Amino acid sequence: NDTMVLKKWIQKGIDWLSNLILAAAGLVVLWLFLLVFVYASFRIPTDSMEPTLVPGDYVLVNKLLIGPRLFNLTEALKGKRVNIRRLPGLYDIQRNDVLVFHFPHPHTWEKIEMHLFKYYVKRCIALPGDTLSIRNGIYQINRTEENLGNREAQHRIGQMKPEDFPEGVFQTFPYNESNWNLQNFGPLYIPKAGTEVGMDRFKFLLYKKVIEWEQGKTLSYRDSTVFLDGHPIRTYRFRKDYYFMGGDNGINSQDSRYWGLLPEEYIVGKVWKVWKSVDPYTDRFRWDRFLLDVK
Repeated sequence: NDTMVLKKWIQKGIDWLSNLILAAAGLVVLWLFLLVFVYASFRIPTDSMEPTLVPGDYVLVNKLLIGPRLFNLTEALKGKRVNIRRLPGLYDIQRNDVLVFHFPHPHTWEKIEMHLFKYYVKRCIALPGDTLSIRNGIYQINRTEENLGNREAQHRIGQMKPEDFPEGVFQTFPYNESNWNLQNFGPLYIPKAGTEVGMDRFKFLLYKKVIEWEQGKTLSYRDSTVFLDGHPIRTYRFRKDYYFMGGDNGINSQDSRYWGLLPEEYIVGKVWKVWKSVDPYTDRFRWDRFLLDVK
């Protein structure tokens, strides 16, 4: 009898342990599913998005809105370029959305690459098909002033003298070959998949990195002609959509004004809320930012 009772208790223990392991495995699978398809959390390390986001904020990123991405994680971890496919989302990216994305220049500003663990957060200023300008520090879309980003910072930039800016801040993309700067920039056409542009010296400078990234070939310019892998081209049809991103802290933000265009497939998702905020200098929890909506 004692042996039978012992066997029953052992069997109950095994069943309980099995159920516990299955439940734990189910929770891990659920967590991974949510991480891949629904949300992600990121810490804000710099002040480039002040006053909207401040150092020490932890933000929740909604992936469902614009659609989660599928790609070969193993290959991406090795630093290889991977094909990225985005599942259908609930919402199209809008101007003024705050987005998290893979920084497209993790190693050099001369070419576009994706680093799996190097993320930026900025505000979407211009969409595929827009023509962006900056006049007296103020963003314009298709030559019309729009209420984009931090207008106070833009007005401040417009009122400064060039010599008032910190060294290396005033001049912008594409550098040296134009007089574009923080106060007066563009017009810059933001490529939309399927649209075609004529290729000349200036378009070569604007879109060289984008075209080389799309084609996996070298773009060059000589004798007043643009060459793609040695073959002359007069026009180019874009394969992908791109975005122009800007930081709310206009004078202290490494954004598209400096490094150029963001490929659509590098976008992780839309920032939804600040779910936690800790002062990086005092470790004090900022209750006034707890569950703060990000707009």
